[in-house]
Amino acid sequence: MPRRLELRIEELVLHGFAPGDRYRIAEAMERELTHLLSTQGMSPRFGSDGDVVRMDDGSFEMAPDSRPDTVGVQVAQAIYREMER
Repeated sequence: MPRRLELRIEELVLHGFAPGDRYRIAEAMERELTHLLSTQGMSPRFGSDGDVVRMDDGSFEMAPDSRPDTVGVQVAQAIYREMER
């Protein structure tokens, strides 16, 4: 039976993007996280006991001309890497 994961991102601060880009970034993040979790699975760190896990993924830099879709994918990959730790 597939496991269910509810992921809430309380705050994501991105500097240097137009306010309207937030939707494209969010959609790309969601697509990439769904892809990563469905193809590579979820870390055993996330048990079935319903525990809430908090993460602080820190920060990273991107090229100033990065497209919103690219930013979303890279943010999702950073979140996934942190989930695997």
